[in-house]
Amino acid sequence: MPRIVSAGLFRVIQLALFPLSAAGYITSVPGMLAYSRRTGTSATLLASLYTRWMQHRLGTRPDVPAARLMAVLPNVSATGIQMETAPTLAAHLITGYVPRLYRYPYPGRAPMRHQPTARTSLYDAAVQRHRGGIDQLVILGAGFDTRAFRLAPGDRVRCFELDLPRTQAFKLAMLEKAGLSTRLATYVPADFETEDWMEKLLAAGFDPNRPAMFLWEAVTMYLDRASVEATLRRIAGTAPGSIVAFDYFSRETITSGSPYMRYARATARFVGEPLTFGIDNTPPARKSAADFVGGFGLVLEEHRNFGKETRRRSAPGGFVTAVVPENKQRNPANRRDEGNHDKTQPRPRA
Repeated sequence: MPRIVSAGLFRVIQLALFPLSAAGYITSVPGMLAYSRRTGTSATLLASLYTRWMQHRLGTRPDVPAARLMAVLPNVSATGIQMETAPTLAAHLITGYVPRLYRYPYPGRAPMRHQPTARTSLYDAAVQRHRGGIDQLVILGAGFDTRAFRLAPGDRVRCFELDLPRTQAFKLAMLEKAGLSTRLATYVPADFETEDWMEKLLAAGFDPNRPAMFLWEAVTMYLDRASVEATLRRIAGTAPGSIVAFDYFSRETITSGSPYMRYARATARFVGEPLTFGIDNTPPARKSAADFVGGFGLVLEEHRNFGKETRRRSAPGGFVTAVVPENKQRNPANRRDEGNHDKTQPRPRA
């Protein structure tokens, strides 16, 4: 059927089944939060896993390990999650339509509400772009990241995952429960705020003299400023050609009085993972991001905004890749920039 018809029918079905979705949310979320509070296992790591699972179900980003993990997690109500997602999955089955939220990349900038899926695609693209120049992949605050399963043997890339000891032990237990390999990555327990994670990484076999890629997905906003800055300094001290990719919230987003952000902060505080760190995202955000990473000896390679930016209004969040330069006085030739800009938005510097 024509796209406009399928999209309209999709929304009608979704709206008609909304009470089922709301009931599923009420059934599943409180139990998940209570489990995390009781056991000390991170609740926020489920956000990334959930969106990857939905992309898998909708066919936009296959991720079998994510699906198998979702099926065995004790803090996910099978009934609740089925009820919560039934309207979207049923509407998709009938119409073939995929909501824009789950089909990034698409033309234009991703709004903040699409940030969870957009950032995953941007990280995937960054890994693909750089995988030929690295043989070490370090995933900081890995949570339920499944990228180790996406590496082919021919890539010859050694993968390291760092996370809080309790969260990492939980992941390993769930991998075994799901029948997934625990040998595709080297697991390094570390606390960014209280331990020298680089020393632990070196002890696990990481070679700082060879180029590496560091992925830092959905982590910076839960750390204090000192930990974020110390982490970027340690990465800047690795081999020239190393890359770091991270996403961030702006300072305005962290302190926003909007109902959504008030709820997000309250939920994060409840499970002991408060939202604390935001970057000065003064327009143009690309220049602000370049200045930020430049303060640690890194050179901005790519920058994407999440949400709208104008001359007076900063974007609520963003995604960055930065490199350790061969020569700190020379910028890398390969730069990536925003593809589309509002007419009211200043053009980022080249």
